[in-house]
Amino acid sequence: MILLPESDEDLLRECEVDTFRASGPGGQHVNKTESAVRLRHLPSGVVVTSQQQRSQHQNKSLCLKKLRDKIEKLNYRPAKRVPTRVPRSAKNRTLEAKARRSRVKQLRSKPSNDE
Repeated sequence: MILLPESDEDLLRECEVDTFRASGPGGQHVNKTESAVRLRHLPSGVVVTSQQQRSQHQNKSLCLKKLRDKIEKLNYRPAKRVPTRVPRSAKNRTLEAKARRSRVKQLRSKPSNDE
């Protein structure tokens, strides 16, 4: 179970922040500025990156949101499944359906030469 602080400032203190040049279209603005952000959460080792916006601050806030979502998914534990018994009526229904299907298939076959 990974616990995260409520405020973004405290969360940023737990993270290592890297900035780098974003790749892809955008021309000179993308080639010159380091607006892409990579956050590495040191206690858990989770890494998220964002290079969607032209602003480093917007990318940093997007990274924080992604980090919270990712750690929420890691913390999720599905409830244990309780096995249940199949009721007798359900068993009978399936057996009747199988018997009906068997009769249909038998009628489909050619009659034997004995008769």
